[in-house]
Amino acid sequence: MAKLQSSEIVGVANRPATICVNTVCLWFDTTNLKPMASYCSRSGAGVWSTGGALITGRGRLGGMGTQNEGLAVAGSSNTVSDLSCTEEYNGTTWASGNNIIAARNHPAGAGTQNVGLLIGGFLGAVGVLCTEEYNGTSWSVGGATIRPLYLHGSAGTQNEGLAMAGYGYETCSEEYNGTSWSAGGALINNRSYVAGAGTQNAGLVIGGRSAGNIMTSCTEEYNGTSWSSGGGLITARRNMGGSGLQNEALSVGGYTAGARIACTEEYNGTSWSTASPVTVATWYGAGTGSQGATVVFGGYGNTVVTCTQEYLKSSYTIVDCVL
Repeated sequence: MAKLQSSEIVGVANRPATICVNTVCLWFDTTNLKPMASYCSRSGAGVWSTGGALITGRGRLGGMGTQNEGLAVAGSSNTVSDLSCTEEYNGTTWASGNNIIAARNHPAGAGTQNVGLLIGGFLGAVGVLCTEEYNGTSWSVGGATIRPLYLHGSAGTQNEGLAMAGYGYETCSEEYNGTSWSAGGALINNRSYVAGAGTQNAGLVIGGRSAGNIMTSCTEEYNGTSWSSGGGLITARRNMGGSGLQNEALSVGGYTAGARIACTEEYNGTSWSTASPVTVATWYGAGTGSQGATVVFGGYGNTVVTCTQEYLKSSYTIVDCVL
């Protein structure tokens, strides 16, 4: 279930002192005199809008965080092939953060703006093993991946990260425990240029390209041990933005049939459905957030772009439980 972001407060009728912290809204039932918790997810049709522009236009970058607390890291600009710059998003504008230690393009990101994880990438003509961790201010060296990873997908958190697929049409996945990487279950379909979503124990790998430059629509789900087949994308594609959870994911934009595309699809844990198309069609961008509140940024249009686009569902589904 895609939860409300920590910065959001939900006003609910007849519920005094309703407070949302992280993923739960706490309130007191004044009729039955019981403390209650409300798990809230965004629902209804989603709409795209324009957000603040990146300071540095770039593609092939890594992204992590939420719609109101996003992080854009590394990538390639029109003039620099391997960037080290970090930018932080507050839901309105981007601000410069401290540079990563090892400049690169094609990394993957996981975690949050203040507890982030940057995985692998491509430096010059060489794939890298390096992982870096972000504490909201500065980057530090994490454990090296087992093999060089780029054009791969990612999911999870800084202490429970997941990396999957990658260049060379890989089937490998790797799991991070906050210190070191270990081998995870092998994917069913070999591929690269994928998107990832979910958590380390409930991960999702989406689309990509298989050997022979064939675009794939296949989705696979991870249970922390092995991968199984999920519902296929409506439009096969690669280099799209992915976000959300295994049962509430979003696939945005990408590239197929010789052109970048604007289509957005939503996943319910079984099948994909068509959602509102993104305003500016891009590929090689980054996406992060939940299915109901996603932000995508950077990538390539006719050239690298600075644009940020936000997807938001305006209504809420609320499920109550007695504490």
